[in-house]
Amino acid sequence: MYLNCHTYYSLRYGTIPPEGLPALAKVAGAKALVLTDINNTSCAFQFVTACRQEDIKPILGIEFREGRELLYVGIARNDEGWRELCSLLTESSLSGEPLPREAPELQHCYIIYRKLPKGVELLRPYEYAGVRPEEVNHLYSSYLRNYPDKLVAFCPVTFADEDGFKTHKLLRCIDLNIVISKLDPRDCAKSGEVFHSLSQLEDAFSRYPSIQRNTQAILDDCHTEMEASFLHNRRTFTGDEEDDFKLLTKLAVSGCGRRYGPRHKKALDRTHRELKVIRQMGFCAYFLITWDIVRYAHSVGYFHVGRGSGANSIVAYNLDITDVDPLELDLYFERFINPHRSSPPDFDIDFSWNERDDVTDYIFKRYGKEHTALLATYNTFKGKSIIRELGKVLGLPKADIDTIVDEPLATDKHHPFARHIFRYGKMIEKFPNYLSIHAGGILISERPLSYHTALQLMPKGFPIVHFDMYGAEDLPGCCRSCKTKPG
Repeated sequence: MYLNCHTYYSLRYGTIPPEGLPALAKVAGAKALVLTDINNTSCAFQFVTACRQEDIKPILGIEFREGRELLYVGIARNDEGWRELCSLLTESSLSGEPLPREAPELQHCYIIYRKLPKGVELLRPYEYAGVRPEEVNHLYSSYLRNYPDKLVAFCPVTFADEDGFKTHKLLRCIDLNIVISKLDPRDCAKSGEVFHSLSQLEDAFSRYPSIQRNTQAILDDCHTEMEASFLHNRRTFTGDEEDDFKLLTKLAVSGCGRRYGPRHKKALDRTHRELKVIRQMGFCAYFLITWDIVRYAHSVGYFHVGRGSGANSIVAYNLDITDVDPLELDLYFERFINPHRSSPPDFDIDFSWNERDDVTDYIFKRYGKEHTALLATYNTFKGKSIIRELGKVLGLPKADIDTIVDEPLATDKHHPFARHIFRYGKMIEKFPNYLSIHAGGILISERPLSYHTALQLMPKGFPIVHFDMYGAEDLPGCCRSCKTKPG
């Protein structure tokens, strides 16, 4: 029944954290749950993981909106369907064109409309009209009753309780930059968009069993196979894993002779020992991609600094990725790569601020726009900015807001709105507000990134994924080849 659920990654709209959604659904008796954040795919993997922990079937989707208008909800039947939905959102962002008012033809998705862009008889086999529980009693007078096979239950979830609804309204005012007295009901969710129990929803649609059957058929047909696996990383540099190892060995041994001289047994032994571990752990492509980026930078006269635990590797030193001699400083390679390290290794490569964009452009052109993107970072609601935002929503003059910000303890008892601001400010603290660009994290994936996320074009002209560095580590769907930071 739950085909349209939002987390707080429906920015300035939803109020439920990704891990909280399945927990609430379990209490309501749900066996399957569809995540459909508004024009956002940030927490897909978090949601899938949380659902599996609660023994709930996770299904992925997207609620497509143009401005304030709900166009349609897309639900992925499988991973190919998720790719189709992410691609649709990506194309709109990269082209700057609005989303189509009617969903394009899709092969692995279901589409649910609230406002039909065409006659119900013209809907494709996978397209449906959504009916809210409160609308059931009016179906007898609607022409839709003549098309029972094209109707599904539409029971949006946006908040957990009444406090969540009030928080939602404040978020909508922040988004629209208006005072709360000016909030139009059409610009926010209905107060009933909470988890109603499964038995309540079944009772609501009991007069129309076909609606329940259609809804259940969608839930039964959809599945998500998203897994955390290093197989999603960029797996090869040359196109063949064995050739990658041969090339890396040639470059590392040659570089060892250049760095240490032709007969330095200790350096050569350590080089081969590291190469064995790198091959065993599947990081040959990782080293070669980073070497390729550094090689381009050197070819155009850019300087760089390789930092972090990558400096512990003699192979990285031999490839000119770093300039720190690990033998001279007695640095241990195992700090960078070992079978027991929980997080994947990464190279921190610093370039000058006026050279970084050119290096980034090379990476995009070298590895392809379908496989390359910048990491996102979340700007969250926090600190004094929350007080200022909520103060504006409540219509307080700037002087009053300044007083609450500067003297919170004194105003808590004396200002009529202070307690209200502090209470709801605490609720939205750390909610994501908008996506921004990570300082320099670059993703290079094996499969097209649309299998994992939609992309958003940023003002600098490079797209970002919808998740941050922690999401990239949780779902190794891409290789964090370098972090091109200003130096």
